[in-house]
Parts: sequence; structure tokens; C-alpha cells
Amino acid sequence: MGDGEKTTDTAAVRLRQLATYFREHPVRGPEGHCYTRFSAHTPATASGIPFNARVSEHIEASVAEVVAHTRAANPEAGPRPERVDAVYDWAREHTRNAPEAAQFRRDMLEYRHYLEHAIAAGDTSVVRPHRCPDCRTVGLFWQPERATVICVNRRCTQTNGGIHRTHSLARLAFEHVALERILQACAT
Repeated sequence: MGDGEKTTDTAAVRLRQLATYFREHPVRGPEGHCYTRFSAHTPATASGIPFNARVSEHIEASVAEVVAHTRAANPEAGPRPERVDAVYDWAREHTRNAPEAAQFRRDMLEYRHYLEHAIAAGDTSVVRPHRCPDCRTVGLFWQPERATVICVNRRCTQTNGGIHRTHSLARLAFEHVALERILQACAT
């Protein structure tokens, strides 16, 4: 996500949706919510707490990671915003003059968070449009049991001894942001 680039489906939008959903739909019993971060739902044996702790931890960890990266790139960044979804705009604003490598890491972090927030909300289709970093073909799926992305394309398995290649969300984010930067450079 470059400076000034506005889209309707961003990490901030996904984070706001995730945070809003769990504020508006509190857990009322031991069954919890029907989906959790990166694992299958297991019913609780004790009484439920009024929110999904895994998603709450995911939100806090995401915000903390953005804040830590921003402060490392710019120690004078000032206080973080109160709203969790505003943290990405805050990070872009305070790393605008940071070295290119820090800006690249910021954009990669934001895109990885976009993927993570979508998956935490049950939308695993966000990995489908990406190309496999190894075989460059479309054919990626989210594999919740291993919390990883898997390429099911035959070309990839043939060159890997019949084994499906797996990739992290960080790798997809790196590939996405690198391609975005190349396209921006070509356009200018």
C-alpha cells in the first residue's frame, strides 16, 4: 500500500471489521465464536469470557508489531492512535521519510496483516489471487491445520518431488509488495 493509495479492502478495514464484530457480538456461552484465528474451533469446557481472547490477542499483537516497527524507523513518532485501525495510517505518516528498506518493511507488514486479519475473520479466499512464489502459477490455498499457504499446482509438485510447496503469509506479502513497487517504478 503506497503513500496516498486508497482502496476499500485494506489491513485497516479488515482490522476495524474484526474489532467491531467482536465488540458487537460478545460470547454468551462456552461455545465461543464459530471461528478463531488460525485453528479449528474447539468447544470450551469452562464458561466463556465475553469476547474471543484469540482474536483480541491477534488485534493487540498486530497493533504492537506496527508500533514497534514505526518506532524503530522513527523514534520521534509520538503516541499511537486510540483506534486500532488508525495505526496503519499513523505508521505511514511517521515513516514517510524513513529509508526505503524501512518503508518496504512497513508495507510488507501491513499487507501481511491484511491477509492475517482476513483469515482471522474466516475469509481464506484472500490467498487465492496470489501466484506461487516458486512456480509463479495461480493455485494457492490456505491450509488451516498448518497455518500456511499451499500450492496445489502440478508444475510445483513435479519440481518438488511430488510434495506440495508451502509458503508463509510473510512470503506472499513480500512478493506482493515487491511486485507493486516494480509496477509503480515502471509506471513513472
